[in-house]
Amino acid sequence: MQKIATCLMFAGDQHGRAEKAMTLYTSVFEDSQVLSVDRYGSGEEEAEGTVRAARFVLAGREFLAMDSGRPHPFGFTPAMSLVVEFERPQELDQVFGRFSEGATVLMELQEYPFSRRFGWLEGRFGISWQLSLTRA
Repeated sequence: MQKIATCLMFAGDQHGRAEKAMTLYTSVFEDSQVLSVDRYGSGEEEAEGTVRAARFVLAGREFLAMDSGRPHPFGFTPAMSLVVEFERPQELDQVFGRFSEGATVLMELQEYPFSRRFGWLEGRFGISWQLSLTRA
């Protein structure tokens, strides 16, 4: 059986932030944890201590993360975002509040024709998050 996981590469101005991002994300969602972190050592191709490869779980779903100090012609984009549906408005408000620190809000947290409460932001680590209440 095949397995698919999203990989988050922290490059450019996000380089060296993979571990901080994983720590924040796993502290916010239930059933979340960092599974493994392999760091670069002294004299290797990337900065010592940055993440070569990591595995973590958010709300039961596995992700991969890595730092890359090499120049890349791309970065994170809101065209690809992580969508989280909440059952309770207070949970949604709390997560949106934690993620908004240092973020660019793309859509304010409010009611829209497609959701009774929805917000979209590009967080301080460059990841785009769409947060909404489940449809009732």
